[in-house]
Amino acid sequence: MTIRILPAVGDIDAARALTTLLSQLADAEPAPPVTDSTALLDTLARLAAESLEELPEVVLVHERIGPVPALELIRDLVLRFPAVGVVLVTADTGTGVLTAAMDSGARGIVGMPLGYDALAERVQTAAAWSTGMRRHLGSGAPELYAGPGGTVVTVTGAKGGVGATVAAVQLALAARASGRSVALLDLDLQSGDVASYLDVQFRRSVADLAAIADINARVLQDAVYTHDTGLGLLLAPGEGERGEEVTDRVARQVLAALRSRYEVVVVDCGAQMNAANAAAVELADHALLLVTPDVVAVRAAKRMVRLWDRLQIRKAEETLTVVNRHARGTEIQPSLVERVTGTRVARSAVPAAFKELQSVVDAGRLQDLDSRSTVKQALWALAAEVELVAPPKESGRRRRAASDRGALSLRRRGGDRGAVTLEFAGMFPLLLVVTAILWQCVLYGYTYSLAGNAADEAARAAAAAASTGGGDGGACQEKGSAHLPPAWQDAAISCGAQGPVVKATVEAQVPLFFPGFDAGWTVHAEAGAAREGEEE
Repeated sequence: MTIRILPAVGDIDAARALTTLLSQLADAEPAPPVTDSTALLDTLARLAAESLEELPEVVLVHERIGPVPALELIRDLVLRFPAVGVVLVTADTGTGVLTAAMDSGARGIVGMPLGYDALAERVQTAAAWSTGMRRHLGSGAPELYAGPGGTVVTVTGAKGGVGATVAAVQLALAARASGRSVALLDLDLQSGDVASYLDVQFRRSVADLAAIADINARVLQDAVYTHDTGLGLLLAPGEGERGEEVTDRVARQVLAALRSRYEVVVVDCGAQMNAANAAAVELADHALLLVTPDVVAVRAAKRMVRLWDRLQIRKAEETLTVVNRHARGTEIQPSLVERVTGTRVARSAVPAAFKELQSVVDAGRLQDLDSRSTVKQALWALAAEVELVAPPKESGRRRRAASDRGALSLRRRGGDRGAVTLEFAGMFPLLLVVTAILWQCVLYGYTYSLAGNAADEAARAAAAAASTGGGDGGACQEKGSAHLPPAWQDAAISCGAQGPVVKATVEAQVPLFFPGFDAGWTVHAEAGAAREGEEE
């Protein structure tokens, strides 16, 4: 069996030595080393998205990998990709390091300087464990690799006061309304307001979990407050100084524990970056950055995106920017925000409608926001955009009934634009008939005008010719035809003397719709002219 191995080594010399030894292992297929934790997680996530079989059997993690510490990275790897055998490469092979590595989920450690026998033994053992685990998971395993449990969404403000907490609460409420289990974590550690927005008084906070090495379900249950809406709330500490106790290690463990228990975890990261919320943004499936359409906020958003990129937390193209308090009349539109920040901008812009929020915010009852509120509708649409809303499970009969109702309520689902399109389609044949009748009337009047003018010219020409003492010499027909367009040249033109007056008669066919098509309708026009030099 070929063993696929992915080394994660930040040190160039160690990477070269490890690659050389791996190439000598029998039945080994080493991949090029990745240089940091972010690249490692991205690579595995991309492979897992294709299929379970694309994942390597063994991942080697060097002790000096960064920016995430090696043991924390191993813990995250085991949670996200449980069928991958992880081995720690370290210079310290003491009992303490071995115990810590096993507690994190590693399948073993390899000492440095590297030796062929020790490396081969650890790789073979980890690969055998990985093969057995994949066989045990079976065909249902690929679904486990969308992430370690629930979906994590972080909401960060480009600066203070842009509405990150309101957005986080409404996203959590939208996910809960769809039937999913939802946790709302307040990582705005110095000034978190989730409790105020939902009128909650609870003595436990995320800071109480900082001193706990192993956060299990029982410990988590004691710290999480179950709100009336069904949300599980893990609040920020009431004393801002306690926020320093929540390190990136604590944040990772808390998120892992919440993820394993809830289908959706929404994290309010506030507007101040620290180690804890930086870890949350890095681990998030969706990282939202809230910005208002003003120059200061857009500049702050650009600084935040660059900070995340420098710290290798998240790339700009992986960030979803949400424009809050949007108005059509503002100079800064979502397209400009997208160009300035280099991020993707959400399709759902949140309108500027503070009056809708004021009463529920003042009462601490954000869950009571009216469903007709444009702010709520926009934020719940955003929840659907980031796939926090679970599709409803309906029976075949219900689906057919819903389809029938949807067909009858096209206006509600498609909006005014769809209704106008439908109405126009129904009226289109009538409009064509009316247009054809009007155009035919125009052609009839135009033919009558042409015939009258031709008769007048033919009468003058015939009168002038008759005054010379001969007949009209064909002048009647010639002059009359000269004043008719080609499509009317088949008109009948005749002239005759009636005493001192020469009369001309023109009979022209009225075309149908377009000149050249005979409708069978005839216009009769007459005109007279006195013969020149005729004495009365």
